[in-house]
Amino acid sequence: MNMTDPPLLHAFTGYGIELEYMIVQRDTLSVLPLADRLLQADGPDGSRKIVNEVRRGALGWSNELVMHVVEIKNLQPSGSLAPLPDAFLAEVREINDRLAAMGARLMPGAMHPWMDPRTETHIWPHDNDAIYRAYDRIFNSRSHGWANLQSMHVNLPFAGDREFARLHAAIRLVLPILPALAASSPVAEGRPAGWADYRMQVYANNAHPIPSITGMVVPETITHRTAYEEQILAPMYRDIARLDPEHVLQEEWLNSRGAIARFERNAIEIRVIDTQECPQADLAIAALTTDVVRHLYRAGEDAFVAQQDMLTADLAAILQACVRDAEETRIDHRAYLGLLGYPDQHCTANELWRFLVARMMEDDAENARQWRAPLQVMLDHGPLARRILRAAGGDFSRARLRAVYGRLCDCLQEGAMFC
Repeated sequence: MNMTDPPLLHAFTGYGIELEYMIVQRDTLSVLPLADRLLQADGPDGSRKIVNEVRRGALGWSNELVMHVVEIKNLQPSGSLAPLPDAFLAEVREINDRLAAMGARLMPGAMHPWMDPRTETHIWPHDNDAIYRAYDRIFNSRSHGWANLQSMHVNLPFAGDREFARLHAAIRLVLPILPALAASSPVAEGRPAGWADYRMQVYANNAHPIPSITGMVVPETITHRTAYEEQILAPMYRDIARLDPEHVLQEEWLNSRGAIARFERNAIEIRVIDTQECPQADLAIAALTTDVVRHLYRAGEDAFVAQQDMLTADLAAILQACVRDAEETRIDHRAYLGLLGYPDQHCTANELWRFLVARMMEDDAENARQWRAPLQVMLDHGPLARRILRAAGGDFSRARLRAVYGRLCDCLQEGAMFC
């Protein structure tokens, strides 16, 4: 998220949201690589020029690695999540209006259900293309793990090392269970992927030649910025140096863990949340995620030490289980559940999320009311991945998938839940 000269914000005083969407043909729903036709602005001579970012008041549109994806984001931190669903929906509709003239529309969800990245990938060829060319040369971007994945990024600010350490410790504990609520990528290449959150499965392995870039997806415990730079960033830069002699990729965004520190804007960016069917659903997940992180952040000193002591491998195992089985995942880690405040020693991920939603509603009923309806759909009917599979009904023909994902496109345009 490219915020310009952001103010130094204390934890939970501002929020940055990024939502990625696929551009698809209006009738067939196959991917269309025409983001550069959408991302244009008036030049000084009155001509239209291709840009990396279109600024539209508080929100903006920008490019991603591939030409069939566009990102919508708030350009400066928002003091509240409450107005963002309507603001993002307005941008979705404006983009869809412009795409209609090109025979295209936006598709939500974390992966295109039948895209073949080996033949349909088109890398962004305009400004900053050196970055994308480097990624492609080193990792081969013509794969699902690079070319076919859309997510929501939630940026939470911090001011100073103390806030950074507490926020980082809290986010580490929330990451593993997010796919149980937010998985929306159960289909790839026209068939069931075998994972509720296949996006996260391919994301976790997209930089496998250099393991230090992704680690275990759940980040290691870090106590301050210097330690982060020495223990996470420096090894990545060292390991990629022989493949990136011009240092094109040696920036903090090279880090592909599920949450990364963005010191350039004093925020931690959460990356493990699949894009949902409409902004109301995305922002409801962002609000719930923030509430759980806030509870952990405000726990006492003993709890903070216990959070930092939680083994990364244990958290990564819970994450992997939730990536595969989503809300049906069984969680038996007593210490983990205790830190989240759950009153029993084992539960399913769905039961854990029900507890966390109920706590949010009880603690802040007035502000949480806005998120109740979309979260209830997720709790009662499963994450979007489960609802997509149910709608397909075991039929993964192109015609059936086109009907299911056409409904998803309609939900995005209408701001409606898919159920």
